Parts: sequence; C-alpha cells; structure tokens
Amino acid sequence: MLTLSNKVAIPDNEIELTAIRAAGKGGQNVNKVSSAIHLRFDIQASSLPDAYKARLMALSDSRISKEGVVVIKAQNYRTQELNREDALERLQALIKGAMVEQKKRKPTKPTKASQRRRVDAKKRKSQTKALRGKVAP
Repeated sequence: MLTLSNKVAIPDNEIELTAIRAAGKGGQNVNKVSSAIHLRFDIQASSLPDAYKARLMALSDSRISKEGVVVIKAQNYRTQELNREDALERLQALIKGAMVEQKKRKPTKPTKASQRRRVDAKKRKSQTKALRGKVAP
C-alpha cells in the first residue's frame, strides 16, 4: 500500500514491479543478477480520485506515456530491495508533485521612484558620454 495522503492510497496490486538486469558498471555481477526494478503504474485503471488522474495526465513528463502508464526504472542501488523502495518513492513524489497547486502570478509594475531613478541615471550617463566628444576649434 503506497500512501499519498490521509485519504488517498494506492493498493499494491495496481503497481507492477518487475526485476530486470541493471545496465552499466558492476563487473560480472551485472550480467547475473536482476537487481534493477521496472515499475509500471496505469493511471486510468487505478483507484485514484479523478482529480489526481486528470492532473497526472496533464503533466508533460517523459515517464508518463500517452496511454497514461507511468514507467519508472530504478537501478541506483546494488540490491533489489533498495531499488524497489526507490521506485516507489519516485512514484509517490511524482503523484504528490502533480497535486501541488501553483501560485497565481501577480504582475507587478515598477514604482514611480524606481522609474525616476532609472531615467536620472540614463541622463547622467548620456551627459558623461556627450562630454567625451571632440572640442570644436
């Protein structure tokens, strides 16, 4: 059972975990042991509330396919148990991150004083540069 909040949890039977061989360094061990974990989670077929499903489907994340299947490959650790925990934590973080409400941006205007300071600085700079010109004979 993967708990997302007090009221929302994902049962274990909705998350498909498969052991696969990890890629990369590891010597002879990497060819023999299936220590990486491949996690698959179908958003549409899950028991998540509709709000969660809609938010997840709206995400532009490369781990979510067009059909709504989340695929996470965990191979950071040497043991299958740690990789399983890592994959579940990453799924939990993905779902919780989708539910975070973005703050509404309030457009701001520069203050009158800051506008005045900017114009004054420009005038001073242009006067300095004007004085650098050649003197007429």
